[in-house]
Amino acid sequence: MCTYQCMRPRTYEERRLCTFNGGACGRPGHVPFSVVPNANEDSPSALNQVQSRAVSELLRVSPVADDLARRFQEAGFSLALVGGSVRDALLGRLGNDLDFTTDARPEDVLKIVRPWADALWEVGIAFGTVGAQKDGYQIEVTTYRSEAYDRTSRKPEVSYGDSIEEDLVRRDFTVNAMAVALPEKEFIDPHGGLGDLAARVLRTPSTPEESFSDDPLRMMRAARFAAQLDFEVAPDVVAAMKGMAERIEIVSAERVRDELNKLILSAHPRKGLTLLVDTGLADRVLPELPALRLERDEHHRHKDVYDHTLIVLEQAMALEEDGPDLTLRLAALLHDIGKPRTRRFEKDGRVSFHHHEVVGAKMTKKRMAALKYSNELVKDVSRLVELHLRFHGYGTGEWTDSAVRRYVRDAGPLLDRLHKLTRSDCTTRNKRRAAALSRAYDGLEERIAQLQEQEELDAIRPDLDGNQIMQILGVGPGPVIGQAYKFLLELRLENGPMEYDAAVSALKEWWAAQS
Repeated sequence: MCTYQCMRPRTYEERRLCTFNGGACGRPGHVPFSVVPNANEDSPSALNQVQSRAVSELLRVSPVADDLARRFQEAGFSLALVGGSVRDALLGRLGNDLDFTTDARPEDVLKIVRPWADALWEVGIAFGTVGAQKDGYQIEVTTYRSEAYDRTSRKPEVSYGDSIEEDLVRRDFTVNAMAVALPEKEFIDPHGGLGDLAARVLRTPSTPEESFSDDPLRMMRAARFAAQLDFEVAPDVVAAMKGMAERIEIVSAERVRDELNKLILSAHPRKGLTLLVDTGLADRVLPELPALRLERDEHHRHKDVYDHTLIVLEQAMALEEDGPDLTLRLAALLHDIGKPRTRRFEKDGRVSFHHHEVVGAKMTKKRMAALKYSNELVKDVSRLVELHLRFHGYGTGEWTDSAVRRYVRDAGPLLDRLHKLTRSDCTTRNKRRAAALSRAYDGLEERIAQLQEQEELDAIRPDLDGNQIMQILGVGPGPVIGQAYKFLLELRLENGPMEYDAAVSALKEWWAAQS
């Protein structure tokens, strides 16, 4: 057996690799891709399922990847597919975003890629990354590097490396620390990422403490990948996250927000959010979430608000029709964050949370602004939080036309999301109560549909516009026109459409009263 101990040989295929070329299998962790060790079974027969998926995915992108690799080779440089691209190829989910690493410096990468690419961008060149587009593929080529944070800095210090091994050891997790050297298709896995991928576990190439000290955002990534891939996080990684949680505070709000978005938009957000809460990271990036774990006693009972929130999030996801909806998911996650501040213990033993939707909307604006969300998203999410209880204020299915109009008017373009959030907010185990709420909301949606057909509710306007108001009242532009407009809008919401003469008569009566 060779002295390189390539891939920690255990199976027949691994042992065979160690006699490859008379025992000289090359550098540690390097093997031809066609004989990648079997991650799931000890069998010398044909490629396993993981290998087959990977080969199929790499063959699909091979024309573009190999063409680019030959250009680097001709210029005297190396190129390898790396990180998430290799991981996703092994999982059979490689998309059109391809990540490469190279020993070429950024200025050399530009010289090679510029005449070849359909488009080129240099946004990340300060960090050693050149972006390009070619034949529908989004490509990033990054120079071998290692980066570390100064303990008081929000920005990484970038230094370039000279070997792919040096580059891979600085990456966040072993499943992202695999590469395929091109064009020869040589599989490089010095940290056992393939085994971790098969075991569905997240470990770090170096010690977790070293990795998180270099880039504290990796603690957020651990939660994000757990949610995206449905992987478990190794115990030593979780322990390091708990011990180093305060380090996340040196990372910019924008980077934290982007990781949080990816987590929330994943297939298993509960898993990632639970990890953030359990490790103390949420106390620093989204403290309103762990605050929902309100203490309860035998005398003052109420549902577990924290668990209720996670259920609402999952139920909202089940109602999505066109893929993950960040606005809806954020609203579901934040809809009850006003409860801790509004909790009151009543004399009859009940617990109340009066006006928690109003308080929660204000808290939502503040937290989302701190995380640097766009003004439009902040406005939409906080509005949904504010409106999420409105349905319960209308009674048990006895809807007036006026109430329906106001509900639609207040929701505006968020109406469909409000429907989904309100339905998701029912987590009662009482089947009779759940069925009654569902029927009541069915009734509301039917009434909305009927009135929309009759009155075009989506575009509710007064029966007279501003110009008509000025002409009828004989006045010019000014605050009074806005007041008259508001009066007519309220009249429209209360009574429905009015004939022109009736609207004119009502306006004149209002004007006489003002005078």
